[in-house]
Amino acid sequence: MSKRILVGVDDSEQAAAALSFATDEWPDAELVLLAVVDPAGGGFAARRGVSTGTEERYERERTEAESRLAETADSLEFDGIVETATTVGKPAAGIVEYAGDDGVDHIVVGSHGRRGISRVLLGSVAEAVVRNAPVPVTVVR
Repeated sequence: MSKRILVGVDDSEQAAAALSFATDEWPDAELVLLAVVDPAGGGFAARRGVSTGTEERYERERTEAESRLAETADSLEFDGIVETATTVGKPAAGIVEYAGDDGVDHIVVGSHGRRGISRVLLGSVAEAVVRNAPVPVTVVR
Protein backbone atom coordinates (compact mmCIF):
# COMPACT_ATOMS: atom_id res chain seq x y z
CA MET A 1 0.00 0.00 0.00
CA SER A 2 1.45 3.36 -0.98
CA LYS A 3 1.81 6.27 1.36
CA ARG A 4 -0.47 9.28 1.18
CA ILE A 5 1.69 12.42 1.40
CA LEU A 6 0.21 15.87 1.98
CA VAL A 7 2.20 18.79 0.55
CA GLY A 8 1.27 22.33 1.53
CA VAL A 9 1.32 24.38 -1.67
CA ASP A 10 1.27 28.13 -2.25
CA ASP A 11 3.14 30.40 -4.66
CA SER A 12 6.38 30.38 -2.66
CA GLU A 13 9.77 28.97 -3.57
CA GLN A 14 9.67 27.10 -0.27
CA ALA A 15 6.49 25.26 -1.26
CA ALA A 16 8.07 24.38 -4.61
CA ALA A 17 11.08 22.96 -2.73
CA ALA A 18 8.75 20.93 -0.49
CA LEU A 19 6.95 19.53 -3.52
CA SER A 20 10.22 18.64 -5.24
CA PHE A 21 11.41 16.90 -2.08
CA ALA A 22 8.18 14.92 -1.77
CA THR A 23 8.24 13.70 -5.37
CA ASP A 24 11.89 12.63 -5.01
CA GLU A 25 11.45 11.01 -1.60
CA TRP A 26 8.19 9.16 -2.32
CA PRO A 27 8.09 8.50 -6.09
CA ASP A 28 5.29 5.92 -5.81
CA ALA A 29 3.17 7.70 -3.23
CA GLU A 30 -0.20 9.32 -3.53
CA LEU A 31 0.44 13.06 -3.27
CA VAL A 32 -2.19 15.46 -2.01
CA LEU A 33 -1.40 19.05 -2.99
CA LEU A 34 -3.24 21.29 -0.53
CA ALA A 35 -3.79 25.04 -0.78
CA VAL A 36 -5.27 26.84 2.20
CA VAL A 37 -7.22 30.03 1.48
CA ASP A 38 -6.78 32.27 4.53
CA PRO A 39 -9.91 34.25 5.42
CA ALA A 40 -7.76 36.75 7.33
CA GLY A 41 -6.09 37.56 4.04
CA GLY A 42 -9.21 39.41 2.96
CA GLY A 43 -11.50 36.57 2.03
CA PHE A 44 -14.28 37.16 4.54
CA ALA A 45 -16.06 40.15 6.05
CA ALA A 46 -15.26 40.84 9.68
CA ARG A 47 -18.96 41.07 10.51
CA ARG A 48 -21.87 39.21 9.02
CA GLY A 49 -24.36 41.18 7.02
CA VAL A 50 -21.82 43.72 5.80
CA SER A 51 -21.55 43.82 2.04
CA THR A 52 -17.89 44.58 1.34
CA GLY A 53 -17.22 42.44 -1.70
CA THR A 54 -15.18 40.04 0.40
CA GLU A 55 -17.26 37.01 -0.54
CA GLU A 56 -16.50 37.65 -4.20
CA ARG A 57 -12.82 38.16 -3.40
CA TYR A 58 -12.78 34.93 -1.40
CA GLU A 59 -14.36 32.98 -4.26
CA ARG A 60 -11.85 34.50 -6.68
CA GLU A 61 -8.95 33.54 -4.39
CA ARG A 62 -10.26 30.00 -4.04
CA THR A 63 -10.75 29.66 -7.80
CA GLU A 64 -7.24 30.99 -8.42
CA ALA A 65 -5.80 28.56 -5.85
CA GLU A 66 -7.61 25.64 -7.48
CA SER A 67 -6.32 26.72 -10.90
CA ARG A 68 -2.72 26.98 -9.63
CA LEU A 69 -3.01 23.56 -8.00
CA ALA A 70 -4.27 22.01 -11.24
CA GLU A 71 -1.41 23.59 -13.20
CA THR A 72 1.11 22.40 -10.61
CA ALA A 73 -0.27 18.86 -10.66
CA ASP A 74 -0.27 18.77 -14.47
CA SER A 75 3.33 19.96 -14.65
CA LEU A 76 4.70 17.31 -12.28
CA GLU A 77 6.88 14.57 -13.65
CA PHE A 78 5.60 12.03 -11.16
CA ASP A 79 4.55 8.41 -11.53
CA GLY A 80 2.29 8.28 -8.49
CA ILE A 81 -1.23 9.55 -7.98
CA VAL A 82 -1.70 13.32 -7.57
CA GLU A 83 -4.79 14.77 -5.92
CA THR A 84 -5.49 18.45 -5.30
CA ALA A 85 -7.54 20.06 -2.56
CA THR A 86 -8.31 23.48 -1.17
CA THR A 87 -9.56 24.39 2.26
CA VAL A 88 -10.35 27.57 4.14
CA GLY A 89 -8.60 28.70 7.30
CA LYS A 90 -5.28 29.65 8.75
CA PRO A 91 -2.59 27.77 6.80
CA ALA A 92 -1.21 25.67 9.68
CA ALA A 93 -4.63 24.78 11.06
CA GLY A 94 -5.93 23.94 7.58
CA ILE A 95 -3.01 21.60 6.91
CA VAL A 96 -3.29 19.88 10.30
CA GLU A 97 -7.06 19.49 10.06
CA TYR A 98 -6.91 18.10 6.52
CA ALA A 99 -4.21 15.61 7.55
CA GLY A 100 -6.28 14.42 10.49
CA ASP A 101 -9.51 14.11 8.54
CA ASP A 102 -8.29 12.63 5.26
CA GLY A 103 -6.03 9.70 6.06
CA VAL A 104 -2.67 11.31 5.37
CA ASP A 105 0.48 9.39 6.37
CA HIS A 106 2.99 12.24 6.22
CA ILE A 107 3.07 16.03 5.73
CA VAL A 108 5.70 17.99 3.80
CA VAL A 109 5.85 21.78 4.12
CA GLY A 110 8.30 24.46 3.12
CA SER A 111 9.87 26.87 5.56
CA HIS A 112 10.90 30.46 4.97
CA GLY A 113 13.77 29.93 7.40
CA ARG A 114 13.01 33.00 9.49
CA ARG A 115 14.98 33.40 12.67
CA GLY A 116 14.91 35.56 15.73
CA ILE A 117 12.43 38.38 16.12
CA SER A 118 10.95 38.06 12.61
CA ARG A 119 9.95 34.47 13.40
CA VAL A 120 8.41 35.53 16.71
CA LEU A 121 6.50 38.42 15.16
CA LEU A 122 5.42 36.71 11.96
CA GLY A 123 4.91 33.22 13.34
CA SER A 124 5.81 30.01 11.62
CA VAL A 125 3.34 27.89 9.70
CA ALA A 126 5.86 25.05 9.57
CA GLU A 127 6.42 25.14 13.33
CA ALA A 128 2.68 25.13 14.06
CA VAL A 129 2.20 22.17 11.71
CA VAL A 130 5.04 20.25 13.40
CA ARG A 131 3.61 20.94 16.86
CA ASN A 132 0.02 19.99 16.04
CA ALA A 133 0.10 17.42 13.24
CA PRO A 134 -1.29 13.94 13.88
CA VAL A 135 1.34 12.41 11.55
CA PRO A 136 5.09 12.88 10.90
CA VAL A 137 6.11 16.16 9.26
CA THR A 138 9.08 17.01 7.07
CA VAL A 139 10.05 20.69 6.85
CA VAL A 140 12.02 21.64 3.74
CA ARG A 141 14.14 24.80 3.55
